[in-house]
Amino acid sequence: MRRLALILVCVAGVVFMTSCRKGGAADGGGARKIKIAVIPKGTTHIFWQSVHAGAKKAAEEFGVEIEWIGPERESDREKQIQIVDDCIVKKVDGVVLAPNDAKALVPSVERVTEKGIPCVIIDSGVDTDKYVTFAATDNYQGGVIAARRMGEILNGKGKVLVLKYAPGSASTEERERGFFDTIAKEFPDIKIIDSKHGMDTVETSLQAAEDLLTRHTEVDGFYACNETTAVGTLQALTSAGRTGIKFVGFDAGETLMGGLKQGIIDSLVVQDPFKMGYEGVKAVVDALNGRTVPKRIDTGVELVTLQRLEEPAIKQLLNLQ
Repeated sequence: MRRLALILVCVAGVVFMTSCRKGGAADGGGARKIKIAVIPKGTTHIFWQSVHAGAKKAAEEFGVEIEWIGPERESDREKQIQIVDDCIVKKVDGVVLAPNDAKALVPSVERVTEKGIPCVIIDSGVDTDKYVTFAATDNYQGGVIAARRMGEILNGKGKVLVLKYAPGSASTEERERGFFDTIAKEFPDIKIIDSKHGMDTVETSLQAAEDLLTRHTEVDGFYACNETTAVGTLQALTSAGRTGIKFVGFDAGETLMGGLKQGIIDSLVVQDPFKMGYEGVKAVVDALNGRTVPKRIDTGVELVTLQRLEEPAIKQLLNLQ
């Protein structure tokens, strides 16, 4: 009888341990929560802080845990690759990734998927289809919106400078392409007289913008394609005393909103980073629960001008920045 009782206790223990391993946030088992790694391009800019806020909101809503971890600088491809590899080793349940290079991160994304870990791409594309979904702005359309605004405020003619971001960033390259294509097709009397890469910091963007302004004394318009290049351009225009140049930027941090309200920036093409973070985590949860997830989720883009700041939809969007 004692031996039988001991066997029954051991069996009960095995059953208990098995149920603990299977339990989690989705089934109320009371064991560890599902853990999702959210890996941004970088961690310093306000844009990524808004992505983080959206991911945290989704985590709270769906009862999962997120690990927010990314390189400090958006140009640090090697660090981001290492972070993804570490997440595979730690056996996270899902990954939400904003690749800082469309080509360099392909092997990492494919390794995650091969391990059976749902991988969701946000913000910027990657040159593989081995992921659950891509939740991002239609960046090409964002460039189109910026070009049409430039055409409007220049009355269809003038000389324009463009400050690009860093080579290999799919999101900003699409914004640049949308701008260049639309100017060429719709505004033949507007000439893009020069462009330069500002890279991944405000300091390098400021230097690049100053260089463009030094080389060209006759300029009517200036386009910058993300937060860092736009802030660098804003500082360059201000320090050079050339705030009469019509400036269209991208994204909406505190500094850029200040420039808009001062009239130095004409308009900003604004994304919804909060929604990117939220939809990224939600898509991983849906995939883990066997739900169908669309291959592409458009998180929206808006043109923000001083005149539109009081519109309810714009006020709601900017509160998320």
